[in-house]
Amino acid sequence: MSEPAAIPAYVPPKARSLFEPHRLVLMAIFAVMIFCIAWFMRWDWIPQYSGKLVSGIGETLLMLFATTIVGFFFAVPIGLVQVTGPKPLAWLSLVFCTVIRGTPLLLQLWLLYYGLGSLFAQYPEIRQSFLWPYLRQAWPYGFAALTISFAAYEGEVMRGAFAGVPRGELEAAQAFGMSRFKMFWRIWLPRAVHRALPTLNGETVLQLKSTPLIATITVVDVFGVISRVRQDTYLTYEPLLLLALIYLCLTGLLILGFRTLENRIPSRGA
Repeated sequence: MSEPAAIPAYVPPKARSLFEPHRLVLMAIFAVMIFCIAWFMRWDWIPQYSGKLVSGIGETLLMLFATTIVGFFFAVPIGLVQVTGPKPLAWLSLVFCTVIRGTPLLLQLWLLYYGLGSLFAQYPEIRQSFLWPYLRQAWPYGFAALTISFAAYEGEVMRGAFAGVPRGELEAAQAFGMSRFKMFWRIWLPRAVHRALPTLNGETVLQLKSTPLIATITVVDVFGVISRVRQDTYLTYEPLLLLALIYLCLTGLLILGFRTLENRIPSRGA
């Protein structure tokens, strides 16, 4: 009887060198582009608008983090009721997610600002209330639109995350005598968030790219500042290239933050 063939040892793939010819060509092209952008374009306007740019970036980040945090707190019950019921709430959550995800965010923003905002102004009771100094501004409507949109998209993500948690873990928690709330808080929710974390990263990046829409209702974020620069200086490419660089840096920081968070959370088998 012949002996079985020996299984060859696993050889990890060799790391590709950074100095391969095609990579050197790409790096050279990128360096030439950076040199041309820095040397042949006008950047003397940056010091004049630096304060407004910093303020605009702060407004963008504030709107981003506020809407994602509040939207996530709404997304958890939206996803949960679609898995656990009751059926009326499950259907209501499904309709909410379908309508919000099926219509453009810009349309929702304008409906809130030009529709609901104009409706509020028609009632003296609202104009004389303590809320009117806030409701007459644009940022509450931008905040509401971005929060609702994030809650709808992330609600669907959480629905899949809750449904994907192995039932054996929940049954084991019940066997240990955990209450429903304790089981949810210590096992079901953390496992669902862990499963949804990569998608949450992508949704947060998309939320960052949606924030420029609030400039259409006069909220002065970094996109609004760049638009003002274009109007004042009659420049087109330089402000837009700077805006692209700002969003690239912010996106990179978000991805790095989520990757760090994912690496700090211990992985467990599903």
